[in-house]
Amino acid sequence: MFRFILLAIGIWVLYKLIFEFIIPVYRSTKVMRSKFREMHDHMQNQMNQTNQNKNNYTDPSESANRTQPPQGDYIEFEEIKE
Repeated sequence: MFRFILLAIGIWVLYKLIFEFIIPVYRSTKVMRSKFREMHDHMQNQMNQTNQNKNNYTDPSESANRTQPPQGDYIEFEEIKE
């Protein structure tokens, strides 16, 4: 009789552990992984679009500055600390 009661309590505790702790944790972990994966994919797509836009964009002032040499003399200097 005592053994039967102990077995029933053990089965009840095991049931509670599985269905109220392990399965919900597994489900929430699965949902969080899918959300992180979606967020990562979204960020990658944004980065790819940004890089493509940077590669396709040329600033007209930059191209004009490249073809013309700078006006005047450039004097390089070093700062002297005393």
